[in-house]
Amino acid sequence: MEIEAAVFRKVHEPLTIEAVEIDKPWDREVLVRTAATGVCHSDLHVVDGLGRFPLDRPIVLGHEGAGIVEAIGADVTTVTPGDHVVACLSGFCGSCPQCLSGHPNLCTGGIVTRPDNATPRLSQKGRPFRQFIGISSYAERMLLHENSLVRIDPELPLEKAALVGCGVLTGVGAALRSSRLEAGQTVAVFGCGGVGLSIIQGARIGGARKIIGVDRFETKCEMAKRAGATDFVNSVEDDPVRKVRELTAGAGVDHAFEAVGDVTLVRQAIESLAIRGTATIVGVLPPDAIIEFPWMAIRPECKVQTSRMGSNRFRYDIPLYLDFYRQGRLNLDDMVTKRGRLGDINEAFRAMKAGEVARTVLTFD
Repeated sequence: MEIEAAVFRKVHEPLTIEAVEIDKPWDREVLVRTAATGVCHSDLHVVDGLGRFPLDRPIVLGHEGAGIVEAIGADVTTVTPGDHVVACLSGFCGSCPQCLSGHPNLCTGGIVTRPDNATPRLSQKGRPFRQFIGISSYAERMLLHENSLVRIDPELPLEKAALVGCGVLTGVGAALRSSRLEAGQTVAVFGCGGVGLSIIQGARIGGARKIIGVDRFETKCEMAKRAGATDFVNSVEDDPVRKVRELTAGAGVDHAFEAVGDVTLVRQAIESLAIRGTATIVGVLPPDAIIEFPWMAIRPECKVQTSRMGSNRFRYDIPLYLDFYRQGRLNLDDMVTKRGRLGDINEAFRAMKAGEVARTVLTFD
């Protein structure tokens, strides 16, 4: 089947909309007609050549997608044609030590993509295309392993549900699961993009009494406060560490989150902690990143940890977070600050780099 897809071919150059062939579903694979996809920083990192995802080109990017099942392989048991689904890059095998110990987001089984020597899921005139993180949602259809999908209530809007497949899942989960946040604690979030705003919402849902958003774009102030931030620090105008301590009467925060993937922000998050505080690195840092900080700049018994995709069990968490949305606890409506079509992908990247949006969502017919 031929579909339209946004193809990445060269660093720092715009994606091109091209005709690509997509295979039929095998065994436990599912063909999904894409309804909506969020535009995430992880895709932009590839375009900017920042080294976080060293992949062969050409690649069909995108990984934050939702749609409707069109066809299934012979061994699929979890979905049927017509089901509404959300894709998640935390595809799991279900039998490796990490899956069996309750951490499917850290799966080491590697069964959700086809072997390199198999017929590719995506190709063009016989040449194989890479599928980004096993998903490739910047395309009219997605071909996925069933363990990369979760069925959702068909009454929910797919353009909002798509966001929960990555950014919201990562951010809300970092606050509610990875950090072990307790009600009444204090929080600082360094970087108020889609993931950072989701961390703020997770902290609000978890009962944090003070939530400080930190960003270099003043446009993020109102976004952060709508998400639940009690305070906002413009890191261009103020020293964020000093300002966070000032806003907490000198104590620092119980939890600091880095939501961009920037070494400077990681250091600032660590230095803003209170005694026994925890810094959670959520952003994806370059592979060669080195984090250095003065030993005396941090308080006693602090911890630094990473969070991968919000420590999710996505088959459970995505429906849960969508229930939060339905109940009015999780605000997905304000997360969608711009809409477009597949051909608007490069404009979506520009708006993201300029700090103009929380998330752009691209929709399909």
